Amino acid sequence: MANEFAIKVENVSMCFNMSKERLDSLKEYFIKLMRRQLNFTEFYALKDVSFEIPCGQVCGIVGLNGSGKSTLLKVISGILKPTVGKATTIGSISPLIELGAGFDMELTARENIFLNGAVLGYSKKMMEDKFDEIIEFAELQDFVDVVIKNFSSGMVARLGFAIATITKPDILIVDEILAVGDFLFQQKCERRIHEMMAGGTTVVIVSHSIDQIERLCQRVIWLEKGRIRMDGPVEPVCNAYKGL
Repeated sequence: MANEFAIKVENVSMCFNMSKERLDSLKEYFIKLMRRQLNFTEFYALKDVSFEIPCGQVCGIVGLNGSGKSTLLKVISGILKPTVGKATTIGSISPLIELGAGFDMELTARENIFLNGAVLGYSKKMMEDKFDEIIEFAELQDFVDVVIKNFSSGMVARLGFAIATITKPDILIVDEILAVGDFLFQQKCERRIHEMMAGGTTVVIVSHSIDQIERLCQRVIWLEKGRIRMDGPVEPVCNAYKGL
């Protein structure tokens, strides 16, 4: 790609309206809504966040729970439109953000591979060609025709990762998805991420595993209460974060 950046986030803020009171039913919610009796408080998940990620860089995002990590990934992926600012991406994106997103839990692994492929814009012919490779990578040879609501979270994660990385997207976004797999599968995923890095894919990873961030990333952004606290090379940022 000729562009200098793969991802550009400019002055992004994300505000959610949180209900101040507990409502016990949808009916009660709509009654109060119609009567204009609902009280909300504004919650900023992100506050004036700006950065660029160059093409081919592997960037980790760390922070405590509630710091805005997943919200930021959803803004970058185009799932959420920021309240203020904008996020620009160049090229194709393969987001692995929520476990089971894009899957129909009532369908089998086989059916979900073709469903997910269609959602990602891949042809049926391509998914047929890649089918065996997906199943083999996900280690689900004995579960091809099992309804995935009967899968463990690790099996769902393996299938999602195998589909998302079957082609080489320009940008791969991974949010804690590797945390549910076993150790050997995490190693397999990391090897594939390294292959994608070698092929020029830009990777953004959110992980609570600092060891994983240190192994995979070239740069780390530390979010705290929706703001960037630190952004720089892996070692100084991770050391500061671990100092918490």
